Amino acid sequence: MDAQLTAFLGVAAVMVALPGADFTVVVRNALASRSAGVATALGVAGGLLVHTTLAVAGLAAVLVAVPVLFRTVQLLGGAYVLYLGISALRAARRRPGQSGAAEAAAGQDGGAHATNGTRRALRQGFLTNALNPKAPVLFLSLLPQFVPAGAAPLPRTLLLAAIVVLLALIWFPAVALLVDRLGRWLRRPRTARAIEGGSGAALTVLGAVLVTGTLLH
Repeated sequence: MDAQLTAFLGVAAVMVALPGADFTVVVRNALASRSAGVATALGVAGGLLVHTTLAVAGLAAVLVAVPVLFRTVQLLGGAYVLYLGISALRAARRRPGQSGAAEAAAGQDGGAHATNGTRRALRQGFLTNALNPKAPVLFLSLLPQFVPAGAAPLPRTLLLAAIVVLLALIWFPAVALLVDRLGRWLRRPRTARAIEGGSGAALTVLGAVLVTGTLLH
């Protein structure tokens, strides 16, 4: 493995593992059930796949070059994160004796409820990541830095993009499984409600900052 690829592995690992909206949504839905958490994690990886594909194809450059388009995606992304945060806060307040996260992700056992909950969690993970307008800018600026001089750019950027998605497929499901493993403690009514409220507050603040920042620029 060459030095540049080793360096990229470290950078990509930190980038994927940094707590943010993706991490918060995975934890929140994993509190409902293992399947909801893992589905959310797979959705996040799917969003990263979209961003890396756009960066490799060069389409992300269009997003950066067209300010109106970029601002529109930025506003949509912030609004969606804000919506998730408000939904989590409402769920945390709804039933003091029951985890609002379980209701929000609809992770009930068996039947159509479990299927719908898993689909909803998958969609939440995907949209939370895919609607992040900073991601294509990051990948567009990051990937070329690790293409050696004289190397064919397409195979190399494809490899780098695959590494990012693979790391996400390892990290986020691992977070979901860890939360599920600690579920007995984390799902205690008071603990679950506190985590639900905390994640809701974090997402609400993050969404509000994103929306406000977009409107003020």
